[in-house]
Amino acid sequence: MRIPPAIAALPRFPLLDGASPLRRLERFSATLGGGVELWIKREDLLPLAFGGNKLRNLEFLVGAALAEGADTLVTAGRRWSNHCRLTAAAGARAGLDVHLVLTGPPPPPGDEGPNQQLDEVLGATVHVATTADRADRAALTDRVVADLRRAGRRPYEIGVGGTGPIGAAGQVLAGLELADELAAIGVDRATVVLPSATGGTQAGLLAGLAVAAPPAHRVIGVAVAAPSSELRRVVARLLDELAPLTGTPVDPTALLLEDDQLGDGYGMPTAAADEATRLLARTEGILVDPIYTAKALAGLVARARDGRIRGAVVFWHAGGTPGLFERLR
Repeated sequence: MRIPPAIAALPRFPLLDGASPLRRLERFSATLGGGVELWIKREDLLPLAFGGNKLRNLEFLVGAALAEGADTLVTAGRRWSNHCRLTAAAGARAGLDVHLVLTGPPPPPGDEGPNQQLDEVLGATVHVATTADRADRAALTDRVVADLRRAGRRPYEIGVGGTGPIGAAGQVLAGLELADELAAIGVDRATVVLPSATGGTQAGLLAGLAVAAPPAHRVIGVAVAAPSSELRRVVARLLDELAPLTGTPVDPTALLLEDDQLGDGYGMPTAAADEATRLLARTEGILVDPIYTAKALAGLVARARDGRIRGAVVFWHAGGTPGLFERLR
């Protein structure tokens, strides 16, 4: 893997043990009619706290925090946030305190849900906003940061989802890693399908693949949190911000986003996602969570069945296993 010099120069704190596995899904492919040759990128098997792709962002975000002399990480998200759980784990590995601000309202005592419980097991201090409003969560985050500074601490604030050019640099490396893996198995043209929530993974993969193998592979983001019209602006901005780091601009026409699997909204399961979850579990023994990965998998299944995608297809399993045990309805 040839890392762009500007990314290689960024501070980085190692959190990965190596590449995540790329595995063929022969039985799952067969159930979809044989028009696709399916592979799965197992980001859920990355090494800390049930895994997940956000560890890639955190290598660079924790690196930046340490370079600035920070002693505390502060970030925010929903109660089931993979990013928040993995920030708690990364902070523990790096010897940094972690404060997490979760969307409210606060749950009843004893009913915090598995992700919040894991956040606390990992040593994070959890603050829960009073409402589900994003502005309320943002205001609470500002208060937490201000309180830490008044107490003489040195907080480093990480945006929701770890999205931004520094975090997305980790996903550029994921794109380079995938390009190398596909070349090693003789796949010169593939479609990558992934869940897209805050846009950083999609932007990073597009940028990394553009550096490694232009224009052989395409990336389809299945929106799982916000409509594609809103998310498209976020991903486009990130691509512009990543271009100085990669030295390779991405053709705007490569930005493919679909929102046909959103259903009733973020964190709300759908019948199609439930069916896709069972299909993968019963053919390959692999589990996906209902919040992120199942909806993207449902998008893949729909497109394979009606012929919109053919040939080699890589499903990006972004992680989120504890979400299987969240109370969502």
